[in-house]
Amino acid sequence: MNTRALKVLEALATPHGVDRYLELVHPMLTVRELRASVTDVRHPTEESVTLTLRPTRQWRGFRAGQFVQVAVEVDGVRFTRCYSPCSSELRSDGRIELTVKAHDGGVVSRYLKDHARPGLVLGLAQADGTFTLPTPRPEKVLLISGGSGITPVLAMLRTLVDEGHRGEIAFVHFARTERDVPHLDELRAIAKRHGNVRLVLAYTRQDIGGDMHGRFHETQLADAAPWYADAETFLCGPADLMTAVREHYAAKGLDAALHTEEFTPPVLAVPTEGATGAVTFGDVVVDNSGATLLEQAEAAGLTPEYGCRMGICFSCTKVKTAGCTRNVLTGDLHTESDTEIQLCISAPIGDVAIAI
Repeated sequence: MNTRALKVLEALATPHGVDRYLELVHPMLTVRELRASVTDVRHPTEESVTLTLRPTRQWRGFRAGQFVQVAVEVDGVRFTRCYSPCSSELRSDGRIELTVKAHDGGVVSRYLKDHARPGLVLGLAQADGTFTLPTPRPEKVLLISGGSGITPVLAMLRTLVDEGHRGEIAFVHFARTERDVPHLDELRAIAKRHGNVRLVLAYTRQDIGGDMHGRFHETQLADAAPWYADAETFLCGPADLMTAVREHYAAKGLDAALHTEEFTPPVLAVPTEGATGAVTFGDVVVDNSGATLLEQAEAAGLTPEYGCRMGICFSCTKVKTAGCTRNVLTGDLHTESDTEIQLCISAPIGDVAIAI
């Protein structure tokens, strides 16, 4: 369809847009919106689900380590979350694979685990993020993950293997027990097939089996990858693992070789004492509690769209029409009116108005 014809159709379809009408014919029939159909569902562990997705033609692919925003409707409400594809970026059929761990209270993760079936259509955003393998590839690569942080580094491992990478690769994964390791059979098969790949499994709540036991300790790196000081390291996992590895690399002067990706929202130190003023969300006005704007909107019964809750995905971006806000990650103040801010990492200072 040429651009002129598309503009005419969109004008005729106002205010809903062409895609709103096309989805009545088939939910995967779109002109502008990127969507994906679930083609396969597996459960690699008791508390996780692996979905294979077939994106619509707008999909531009991804680089191993990046994340995508996935939108799903649950009980009539549209929710958006961020997940990292765990498939190789070179997968020949153009499909992507997501492994999602169902968390207590996780609306989207629990829904996908319990209800996802082939044929389910999800909203999808183009891949984003800078947690990626450099080009050319490093000669030595150390991949460290914990829990559900396995997904982006698994994508890196799969991609390196598909490329025929011949350098040293160590894949170190921390899990509570062997039953909590997704894709375990494939990981073992990769290590068996490729002599340059070493798989190291560390169990924190299981004393037998595995290669190591207990939480991260610097001596584990020397055993898993004696050459790690000369490698590029890619790390994703829970906060305690991330902190321990970062501190070790900093002490060794290896900060530049450590690349990290957060997969859980950071614990934000948001001082709420002495908060003043009111926050206006459209027609809803609440007393300023000092918490982030996303938390205050939710406390007021509103359901603004959000994905990561950590300032990465920008899906909670709204226009601040008046007032001053503070970025709780950096401390920067934003006083300009009619500017876009992210609700999840912005706290109001005094009276603030948000277009929502």
